[in-house]
Amino acid sequence: MGSSSIKIVWVLPAILVMAQSCFVAKNYERPEEIEAQAQKLFRTDSLPQDSLSMADISWRELFTDPILVGHIEKALENNIDIRIALQQIMAAEAYLKQGKLGYLPSVNATLQNSYQETSGNSQFGNFFSTLSQNQLSATASWEADVWGKIRSQKRAYEAGYLRSVAAHQAVKTRLIANVANTYYQILSLDEQINVTDTTVQTRSRSLETTRALKDAGSVTEVGVQQTEAQLYTAQAILVNLKNQRRRLENAFSILLGEEPHAIERGKLSEQYISIKPELGYSMSVLENRPDVRAAEYELVNAFELTNVARSNFYPSLSISATYGFQAVSPNPLLTPESIFLQVVSSLSGPVFQRRAIKTQYEAAKASQQQAVLNFRRSLLVAGQEVSNALSDLNATDSIVSIRQREVGAYRKASDYSQELLNNGLANYLEVLTARQNALNSSLQLIQNRQAQLSALVNLYTALGGGWK
Repeated sequence: MGSSSIKIVWVLPAILVMAQSCFVAKNYERPEEIEAQAQKLFRTDSLPQDSLSMADISWRELFTDPILVGHIEKALENNIDIRIALQQIMAAEAYLKQGKLGYLPSVNATLQNSYQETSGNSQFGNFFSTLSQNQLSATASWEADVWGKIRSQKRAYEAGYLRSVAAHQAVKTRLIANVANTYYQILSLDEQINVTDTTVQTRSRSLETTRALKDAGSVTEVGVQQTEAQLYTAQAILVNLKNQRRRLENAFSILLGEEPHAIERGKLSEQYISIKPELGYSMSVLENRPDVRAAEYELVNAFELTNVARSNFYPSLSISATYGFQAVSPNPLLTPESIFLQVVSSLSGPVFQRRAIKTQYEAAKASQQQAVLNFRRSLLVAGQEVSNALSDLNATDSIVSIRQREVGAYRKASDYSQELLNNGLANYLEVLTARQNALNSSLQLIQNRQAQLSALVNLYTALGGGWK
């Protein structure tokens, strides 16, 4: 190695150290308007006393039904959407591994043979008619990260990987909520079917009683037909409820990643969620909700790619070295006399690129602004979902309490009216009305209980679904 090469080896690192002071890549900071927006994210009348939230617990602690827990575990293992999200993570991880090696030089090996027949009228045609050369070499090239381009690319890959992980968690959160809510709907239909089936049996007996009263002259044929019509109404409701249950079982099977089949389940009366619905500070939604985190990682990715686009305006400093064997024929190729070494250092920068660099930079800035807006929108959606879930939970609690009293009143009215009719002190219209109201109220109460459970699940999901 000559003295000039030795100088290059020592001088270039010193140049790189000084160049680092010109670092142009910026560090990501969360936008101030988003910080302010996160402080007042959701609408509630109760202020949290600390940062604790029901979203800090795992879904395994939230759900007490072991059958439901088993279904959720199976869905997380088999669901197609989960498996697609896992493949996205694997792709992002591959880019992340590439980004971590960005500071290392690239190395290429070359085995080359060239042969050329020269023209007699060419510059060297009078000296030789053919040119032949064989070469076996390795070339290492390295670009100095003077402007932070490589560092920004690495951070962009890291943000892309974390975004895919958060997106995977968001898919899991939605899947858990869908499994739980569908499970509760099936249990609700089971109970509605039981109530309706009992009603069908009761109305069948009532029809016999009404016919006997007609024979005794207490009611007319109109009363018999009205009672019979109510029986048919209950039978139609029963058929519809069973069809809904079958369709829900088919949908539930798809969530489990399986073909449609009957679903193992418990009872609606056995379902409860013992966790107190504490909210925590609204800022905690940023830390808990995977979809919000994914939106911020998307912003970080766009921010770092903007750094990369900005660095393209500046010159790049690179060093390449080629070492190997070179000879006119293969026989003496691997000999000491055939060894050659070439070291090249270059500082190159754009002069005129037909606006390509500026276009890339402007496009990167626009993508970054889109990511900011998507991040803000994800926060607004999160706030809306938390606010709606809170409102639904408060409403369903009140409705269930009211509906229970309503069902009790209608059942008493139905019993009293039937007794009065049997003693000739009421007409059949009062009885029919009381019966229908009692059935409708009972079915609505079951639906309200299911909605109460779903409201808790939706609040848990809106607060992040237990992810940290």
